Order: sequence, then C-alpha cells, then structure tokens
Amino acid sequence: MNRESTTTPRIKPNGGGPRWYALYTRARHEKQVDARLQQRGIEAYLPLIPRERQWHDRKKIVPLPLFPSYVFARVAGNALPPALSTPGVASVVRLNGEPAPISDEEIENVRRFAVAVTETGLEPQPTPLVDEGQSVRIVSGPLSGVEGLVVERRGRWRALVQVGVRAIGQGLKIELDVRSLKPIAGS
Repeated sequence: MNRESTTTPRIKPNGGGPRWYALYTRARHEKQVDARLQQRGIEAYLPLIPRERQWHDRKKIVPLPLFPSYVFARVAGNALPPALSTPGVASVVRLNGEPAPISDEEIENVRRFAVAVTETGLEPQPTPLVDEGQSVRIVSGPLSGVEGLVVERRGRWRALVQVGVRAIGQGLKIELDVRSLKPIAGS
C-alpha cells in the first residue's frame, strides 16, 4: 500500500479551527481525489483496507476504500469551495442543507478501526446506521422505493419496519435486512 492509515498523524482536539467534512466522489475516484486534495495543501484522509481481488490469471492484495465514494477533508468552512472544486469531487455531505461537520473523535475512531481491520484481516460489512424511530427508504428488493419507520432493531442485520397511513391509524410491519434500508435525511 502506498498510504496506510497508520502513517497519518493523530488528530488534535478542535479549537474552533478547521473541521472534517465528508466529500462524496465520483465512482472509483477516491484515491485520485485524496492525492489532489493533498497537492492543494488540504488535509485529507482516505481510510484504506487491504482486500484480495481476483484477476483472470492471479490474485492480488489491493488497498480499497473503507467507505467507497467518500474522502474526508479537514478545512475551515470558508476553505470548502477549493476542496469542492477538486476534480473527482461530486459534493459535500450535507445535513439540513448545510455541510455536515464530522467530529475529530469520529475521524480518530475510523482511523483506529481501519488500523485494526488491516492488522487482523477482518472483513467489515457495510451497513447503514439505522436506529429505532428513524424514517427509512427501502432501496432494494420488491419493496424498493417504499418509505417507513424503523420500530425495532432485531440483531445486527435485521430491522422491523412499519409502513402505514397515519390518517387512518393503520400500519403494517415487515422485517427487512438493514442493508436494504437507507436513512431519510432529517428524520
């Protein structure tokens, strides 16, 4: 691997200065965006983990993004436009229309996680963070496009989702794989 998460410096507590933001990239442009941000003098972090990939004639271990299509950048709010104009960057993750800052502690936690996965060879499974009481959209399967409310988490991979009509006081519950759910912003 060229750049590993273990070579990046530890994060210092934020004193009102630059904040971390998640930049959404074009598909498979994470490494180029990371390099371009750093060339522009912008602190960037792309958590990579080694994964075995099969080619037609051989197997190879390659570093792949822990979060596909995302690169983290640490900038002051007024320095966000240069980061967004970086080739390969599609947008910044927003919450209620505003760029959503990420805490230093959350980035440090991701760094520790990436190091542990690299050292142990564990295979993390991506899953959306859905909590009880959260509105979600079903994004795969025959119910794709249906919106509902998570009424219960059932273990690591399952959730009970309620779909209904409030006006008539009726709802239906269905158990689904959380990987088929996408949280609805602002819920």
